[in-house]
Amino acid sequence: MFFHNFKYSLKTLFRNKMLIFWTFAFPIILGTLFNMAFQDIEKGEQLDIIDIAVVDNELFHDPSCVLFRETLDTLSDENSETQLFQIQYVTEEEASELLSKKKITGYLVFHEITTPQVVIYQNGINETVFQSAIEEIIETNQIFQNVASQKMQEFAENPEGVSGDYNSWYQEIYRGIVEKLENQNIQIRDTSSSNLSYTMIEYYTLIAMTCLYGGILGMTSINQCLANMSQNGKRISVSPLSKGKLVLSSALASYITQLVGLLLLFLYTIFAIHVDYGTNLPLIVLLSLVGSLAGLSLGIFVASIFKTNENAKVGVMISFTMLGCVLAGMMGITLKYVVDKNVPILNKINPVNMITDGFYALYYYDTLDRYFFNVISLCIFTILLIGISAFCLRRQKYDSI
Repeated sequence: MFFHNFKYSLKTLFRNKMLIFWTFAFPIILGTLFNMAFQDIEKGEQLDIIDIAVVDNELFHDPSCVLFRETLDTLSDENSETQLFQIQYVTEEEASELLSKKKITGYLVFHEITTPQVVIYQNGINETVFQSAIEEIIETNQIFQNVASQKMQEFAENPEGVSGDYNSWYQEIYRGIVEKLENQNIQIRDTSSSNLSYTMIEYYTLIAMTCLYGGILGMTSINQCLANMSQNGKRISVSPLSKGKLVLSSALASYITQLVGLLLLFLYTIFAIHVDYGTNLPLIVLLSLVGSLAGLSLGIFVASIFKTNENAKVGVMISFTMLGCVLAGMMGITLKYVVDKNVPILNKINPVNMITDGFYALYYYDTLDRYFFNVISLCIFTILLIGISAFCLRRQKYDSI
């Protein structure tokens, strides 16, 4: 009986045009609209090579400034795909003239060893990148300078413990520090297109929405087993068949149908509109599978709790899903952070946000702690709703059928 009901539940779901539209067609249509709206939006925001100048004076060639020279050479390497700067080495007068004519973004000048001055004409994105790069180099250089200072302090406190005289020992320490600086592989890369794509939020939310729309399938399957919702439900209620097996087989049919819709969405976004999900696609799929279970449990919960007609229940499911998508950032990522800051509990219980937040964790973080936190949260959400639904379904009684 389990497989018999499973087979006919699948047939019923695939023949329901309204369900097929919301779970199969609507996400693909929305994904197409996203692609049309966002496909060129970030190309204009990608960083261009920044023209700067460096004052080529004696202090710039001091051994203690080797880190600045090596890093700037790396960032201006024309043979590298990560070239960030185009550098001119000039005198301070020439650099000032180039800046006044706006031929460069700014210039770097050393008036003191290891403390360069960044001179810019105005504030802007390129100027900020230039200043941030130099500040990063300064911080790294300071670390090695501190190491040298500590070694010199050790010598001052215990000169007998060091072989040779002070000058020879100092030169040895200094050469070691310079060697470390020269061997540092410090690079600042333009990852604005590959790792900072804020349009991915829309596709992540689209996947989360598809997972929750699967709840409409689960709700429909459960309605078919309820005596107050369908003729089939009336026959099931008076039959000696196991209600648990019927509900389980119907839910499984809904889940399989939901996964078919999710698979179509992944295939469409990857091969048709070329969405790059990165190297974590298996983990994205895993989170989607768990998210689909959460959506299914929500549909079963709505079908069990609300005592109304099927159209009203569908309206509840669609409204809840769209509200969750909006709060999770589908209509603008800013709203997600506003909710996180002011009413964090909303996003904590929002399954759409749990799914999208898990995707962010894969996209922005090096560890999987936050990702698995969201996976576990979705599992708890699913178990809780299924438990409540089972309790309500077992207590349902009818005066007449």
